[in-house]
Amino acid sequence: MNLKQKYAALLVRQGVNIQKGQTFVLSCPIEVADFGRLLQEEAYKAGAREVVMRWIDEKSSKISYDMADDAIFDEVAPWVSSFYNGYVDQKAAFMTIVSDDPELMKDVDPKRIARAVKARSIALEHFRNEQMSGRNAWCVAAASSEGWARKVFPKDEPEVAVKKLWDAIYKATRVDCEDPFLEWEKHQENFERRTKILNDYAFTHLEYKNSLGTDLRVALAKGHLWLGGSKDSETGYPFNANMPTEEVFTAPDAKGTDGRIYSSIPLNYQGNLIDKFWFEIEDGFVVDFGAEKGAENLKQLLETDEGAKRLGEVALVSYDSPISNTGILFYNTLFDENASCHFALGKAYASCLEGGKNMNAEEQKKAGINDSFIHVDFMVGTKDLEIDGILASGEKIPVFRDGNFVF
Repeated sequence: MNLKQKYAALLVRQGVNIQKGQTFVLSCPIEVADFGRLLQEEAYKAGAREVVMRWIDEKSSKISYDMADDAIFDEVAPWVSSFYNGYVDQKAAFMTIVSDDPELMKDVDPKRIARAVKARSIALEHFRNEQMSGRNAWCVAAASSEGWARKVFPKDEPEVAVKKLWDAIYKATRVDCEDPFLEWEKHQENFERRTKILNDYAFTHLEYKNSLGTDLRVALAKGHLWLGGSKDSETGYPFNANMPTEEVFTAPDAKGTDGRIYSSIPLNYQGNLIDKFWFEIEDGFVVDFGAEKGAENLKQLLETDEGAKRLGEVALVSYDSPISNTGILFYNTLFDENASCHFALGKAYASCLEGGKNMNAEEQKKAGINDSFIHVDFMVGTKDLEIDGILASGEKIPVFRDGNFVF
């Protein structure tokens, strides 16, 4: 079994953890169709009842963004809602393979992209809620493509760049080890150790500081839970929502963040790069922002809805992590967020709140959980990042020093 086959098997059996007789919905870019078919085969070998293929064509999407009638960006075909909402109700498992060219959409009108994202989010609200509550198994993973690889390794010939990116993906997901499944078991044990420490502390706030200028105080939702690694679906079996993953994460109080925070890594958002950006936050709300690159795209993101201007996730990742130590800037959030502490603007995970899965939207809001049509991670971790946890007594506990966990 070569590395690509080992990787496909790992994603199917460790990522979504396909169960016998289950439907598997796979979204895959056409640039990596061969890998998509390999995943399809592995899913059937694992006992999938049916593998439903959804092919993605970024270049075709760009043509539509450039040339389609303006009105379509506020519309979503009824079959799209029926497709995703129907399969999520059947308890299907979902996998999305990402392989984006980080700058393919750089000349596209950002307002069109923002409108399309919002329209789709509204149409698939039920689907998103079910996934973010952990009721269905899902996994986001990556495959190397020429457009992405040439951005990551610009000095190499395309074939060399594609191979180097595949090698980096294998390393980040532990596929290059003799027994990747055993390595993921060990990885999970570390997640469980760290989340137990954080949950036992039950911090009310986290305070962030670094030399970029970040000076932020973040209130955590009352009854918040720290999660990391695999989690159980509603049917009781574990899955990994991201592969790779190095983060432990929880839900902030939507109205409890104050201060200024600076990005540390460029954000690839809908085929556009947003770089060297910052937010000024008061009572949880972004009151000011700036960016050296992609400012208009950032503006459109923030204007999606009111919840887009509030934080929905707090995630901790050591600077001295396997992905960070590669020294590679991936220009892809799946990898870059696992090389850096990060936050997310927008919707929070209900699973990060005690009893949150069983709360309705109003109850979640009352508990401090943010709601939005988006969930966009952005990276803030640096080599000199310091984070203190604040106990209910007011005592400060060191959590990060010199960019890394102290425990």
